[in-house]
Amino acid sequence: MTPLDTVAVIGGGGWGTALAIHLSRLGMTPRLWVYEAELAGLIRSRRENSWYLPGIALSPSVTPTSELAEALNGADLVILAVPSHVFREVLSGASRWISPRTTLLSATKGLDGAGPHRMSEIMAQLVSESPAAVLSGPTFAREVAEGRPTAAVVAARDPDVSRRLQQRLSSREFRLYTNGDVIGVELGGAVKNVMAIGTGLADGLALGENTRAALITRGLAEITRLGVALGAAPPTFAGLAGLGDLVLTCTGALSRNRSLGLALAAGKRLEEVQAGSRMIAEGVSTAASVLTLARRAGVSMPICQEVAAVLFEGKPAREALNALLQREVGEEEPLPDRVQSGGR
Repeated sequence: MTPLDTVAVIGGGGWGTALAIHLSRLGMTPRLWVYEAELAGLIRSRRENSWYLPGIALSPSVTPTSELAEALNGADLVILAVPSHVFREVLSGASRWISPRTTLLSATKGLDGAGPHRMSEIMAQLVSESPAAVLSGPTFAREVAEGRPTAAVVAARDPDVSRRLQQRLSSREFRLYTNGDVIGVELGGAVKNVMAIGTGLADGLALGENTRAALITRGLAEITRLGVALGAAPPTFAGLAGLGDLVLTCTGALSRNRSLGLALAAGKRLEEVQAGSRMIAEGVSTAASVLTLARRAGVSMPICQEVAAVLFEGKPAREALNALLQREVGEEEPLPDRVQSGGR
């Protein structure tokens, strides 16, 4: 099989830029596709993505471009790191330069609003002949760009694809673990963003660390319920793409979704917060998509429901959290039998 030496990173936000920096450390010469021609020019001249990852130098081996054809021509590996709401549009435009020999890796954590669909489902629809995988886990872009130790998961239905990506993209500081549960890995990475908005709301109201721990734990229960109902393996949610990413995003100071919750709790309007930043909080669009999936699957997701009420119905944060406190208490769900017995 062709070595993954010619790599295109599609998406010039903080995460795409961080991945391009990581690839350059591995000795590759990644092409970084940036939507804005102005930003591509700034990166070329300054060797820094001052819009999304200021203060981090890019190696001369990273080639920024705003032309998809230039980025994709001859690429053996294409890493997609664009926001979920434009994933389909970007991949559709890129598909003409993607061959069956090109490996696709989604690094996008979210759901589109049309299906809702996971990113691997969109890849299967648009470029079904190409090997595909997804990347997720507790990964703040800035820390990856700085070379801080990070562990993540690469998941694919074909174990040969995930192992090949693991071997090619891992480093001492960027440790990749393989997983065959694509559904669970993607849902964990998407839904944790909604939970992080919820913990931001609670933190913004100064409800304390006990409250935050309860929200994270019950949030994990919600994510697991939905995932299992949609065919995911329960153990996935105890791993890096589940609990690991959830804890990071719900507690980390670099979390955009938690920061959004903090701002909303302080009385800012959603539109005001979004207009004040180039960064996208994926939890906003994902909240509605998650509730659609939950309704179809007959799964209760009260935290997601209250977060969505704050985002889309103008419900005050304190009222939303009070609604959760007033829910009837019951027995904590035991782990599914197949987890207790150690199986998948």
